[in-house]
Amino acid sequence: MKLSFVIPVFRNAGSIVPTYEKLMTLLLQLQYDHEFIFVNDGSDDSSMEELLPLHHKDFRVKVISFSRNFGQVPAIIAGLKVVSGEAVVIMSADLQEPIELIEEMIAKWKAGNEIVIGHRVDREDSFIANKASVVFYRLMRYVNPKMPKGGFDFMLIGQKALQVLNQIDERNRFFQGDILWLGFSTAFIPYSRMKRPFGKSQWTLSKKLKYFIDGLLNTSYAPIRVMSLLGISFSFIGFIYAIVIAYNRFINNTPFDGWAPIMILILIIGGLIMLMLGIIGEYVWRTYDETRKRPLYIIKDEFIRDETNI
Repeated sequence: MKLSFVIPVFRNAGSIVPTYEKLMTLLLQLQYDHEFIFVNDGSDDSSMEELLPLHHKDFRVKVISFSRNFGQVPAIIAGLKVVSGEAVVIMSADLQEPIELIEEMIAKWKAGNEIVIGHRVDREDSFIANKASVVFYRLMRYVNPKMPKGGFDFMLIGQKALQVLNQIDERNRFFQGDILWLGFSTAFIPYSRMKRPFGKSQWTLSKKLKYFIDGLLNTSYAPIRVMSLLGISFSFIGFIYAIVIAYNRFINNTPFDGWAPIMILILIIGGLIMLMLGIIGEYVWRTYDETRKRPLYIIKDEFIRDETNI
């Protein structure tokens, strides 16, 4: 059996070599054939200076380097395109995931689960990061009930699921939603996310908001349905309110005066219209982005040695 590892790298200097060494320790115990695909996502630190010596030392270490930062999801997708193992483990290079969990993931995969997901039940992150994660995935669960409460980035995927996953040709993807959408038998393993020993997280607020919008729009028609329901509701309320005004004006001879109620209605309705236009704009942009057919990522360098010549 051959096990592949896809590891996106962005400003992970200091943690790359320890990640490799911990994986090698585990693999020596398991005695599986293996390969590592590190995808450098436009890092501007010394990540490449750590990756290249590993590649030269171990022919199983393959390095793909992007021309600039395209994001974690494109980096994962690029790695999945070149794997050759019967199963692939997707993980980060920040040492926050328990590597020893991989043995249990393999066992569940061998038991018949095509996808094995390690999902976070706790994390040794800052208070703000913890609360932001709770809010993000709680909202995601409204549009995708299968989403684990703590979300996931650490997973094992078999060849059947991988082949289907590699057929998806979309931009602005919500990768976690894609995994759950596949529909293959899936096992979940809880774990506690450890504190980052090197550097700081590059998962900025703007990236989180972008990923949240991608998840909301790409995996559900809920925004469009909510817009429709709001439109129907306000139309109905407006119709009833108009009848009340007409009845009191012509039957009870009661005038409806006042600048404040009119301005409140204008502000509420105007705000809703702008919100709806913004949601429609997001859909329009994504449609336009798909039609441009630009590559999801650009590979600057590839460091892959032919194993047959080793």
